[in-house]
Parts: sequence; structure tokens; C-alpha cells
Amino acid sequence: MIRIGLTGGIAAGKSTASARFGERGATVVDHDELARRAVAPGSAALVEIVRAFGDRAVRDGELDRAAVANIVFHDPSARAQLDEIVHPYVFAMSRAADRRARLERAKVVVHDIPLLVESGQSSADFDLVVTIAADEELRVQRLMAARGMAEADARARIASQASDAERAAVADAVLDGNGTADQLREQVDEFWSMSVPTDA
Repeated sequence: MIRIGLTGGIAAGKSTASARFGERGATVVDHDELARRAVAPGSAALVEIVRAFGDRAVRDGELDRAAVANIVFHDPSARAQLDEIVHPYVFAMSRAADRRARLERAKVVVHDIPLLVESGQSSADFDLVVTIAADEELRVQRLMAARGMAEADARARIASQASDAERAAVADAVLDGNGTADQLREQVDEFWSMSVPTDA
């Protein structure tokens, strides 16, 4: 089984690439989804978050994502504290997903991990690492247009993540997310044909 770590900055095009890997036959493990499950109502992680950040972190028994985002994206120490709580749970769920994939005889598993570098993972943790890179100004415009973010919030989100250079340093392949979705899908196809065995 080939394990691929897929990463990229917010609004760089990682979701497009992830979907294309799935279309090519890979089993995709979405770490954003794992993180959402990790902090579900009643979870140990949510209890720890409330202990760390207080009742402002929850609303109606659920994690108040907007409130927490407002805290951590403007305070690196708070962001690090949140990551220390959530990441171990996500790592455990990721390992469980790999075990399931092996039982199902999956040949290629793509771990879609926005914070691959930030969570301390590298090429040592995967057979291959792929990152999607895109210019910061383009990403800011995409966040403002697609998600309705204010420019300052978009820049804060980008600044809170690893840089393209830091992601490239651990990657086996860097795909260009500056173009159209079709152009990025073509790059995924090229990577697949060059890097994934034909029997996968």
C-alpha cells in the first residue's frame, strides 16, 4: 500500500487535487474531517479545549469554530495550545484509517492534511509527500471571493500556516495551484502516471 501525504496552504487548490486523487482510485483520508470528529460533542478533545479556553469555545454543547478561530488565528501561542490538544487524537484516527485501508486492500491511500508540516509530519511519515503551492495574493483573493473573508482575516489564516517553502522542503512533488482547476487536475494525473505503480 502506497501512502501519500497531500498538503498545501489554504486556498491553494488542495481540495481540487484531493478530489482528483480520489477519482484516480485512491482512498482519501480527509484530516479536516478527522479533526471535526475529534472535537465532536462529548469528546475528550472538546473537554480539553473548554478547559484550556473556557466556555467561549463552545455554543450549545458544540465547538464554536468561529470563536475559536478568532482566538487562535491571532495568537500563535493559543494556536499551538489547540494543536497540542487536537493533533494526538487526529493522529490516532489516521492510524486507524490506515489499518482499515489495509484490511480493504487499498493500494493507494492519500492523507489530505492541511497542517502536515505544522503538525510535525514529513516525508519520513509517508511514502510520498505532495504539496500544492500558489501565490499568496491569489489565495487572499480566493478566500475573499469564495468564503467571504475580510482581507485581514484571510492574511491571518495564511500567516498562521507554514510557508510554501517550508512545505516544499518536505515534499517529493510540488504542484502549481495558480492556474485553473483543470490544470491542477492534469498535474495530479501526471504525478499519478509517473509515481504510482501501474498495478495500483
